[in-house]
Amino acid sequence: MSSETPRQAPVIIITGTPGTGKTTHAQLLAEESPVPLQHINVGEWVKEKSLYEAYDEEWQSYTVDEDKACLLVHHQCMFSDSGHCPSQLLDELEPVVSAGGVILDWHTSDVFPERWADLVVVLRCDHTQLWDRLEKRGYPLKKIQENNEAEIMEVVLDEARSSYASEIVIELKSEGTEDLESNVSRIVQWIEAWRRDRGIS
Repeated sequence: MSSETPRQAPVIIITGTPGTGKTTHAQLLAEESPVPLQHINVGEWVKEKSLYEAYDEEWQSYTVDEDKACLLVHHQCMFSDSGHCPSQLLDELEPVVSAGGVILDWHTSDVFPERWADLVVVLRCDHTQLWDRLEKRGYPLKKIQENNEAEIMEVVLDEARSSYASEIVIELKSEGTEDLESNVSRIVQWIEAWRRDRGIS
């Protein structure tokens, strides 16, 4: 990211096993934030930008083209010698992320460059409750089992902790409306403190 113009609002990554409430948290945070935050659902972005290889009927999910996705994600902030982004997609995304004021919502966080993140929120849910949530979504059994095991083994949390400085990674319980409201309130307080620390009124 460019260091010429300090960001006036942070970049927040909200991650967690599917079913932990990432999108609900991101949407409410965008509404409650004291500064404008753009919510980017990366899963939807992958589909919109055709960054997938195929749709897997058995798993009811898109198979992400890792080469394309990683190229875009890791090089959004890179410029060619001519000073232009290498593609229209990068032109669209680079100023959004580099300017700050973004919530990135995805089931994994380690694909994003460390320099992007000001805060990484990992949502957690009791695995039995998560199983029920995914069943209600109509997920196939194999996908429910895989996600349930990932939650038990703390896969997403470990990814975040190994990819970012420990002081910016927080783990929050997400098992009901009270948790949702409390979590968003806590993140709003963090945003206010982040701005105060930088002398932003």
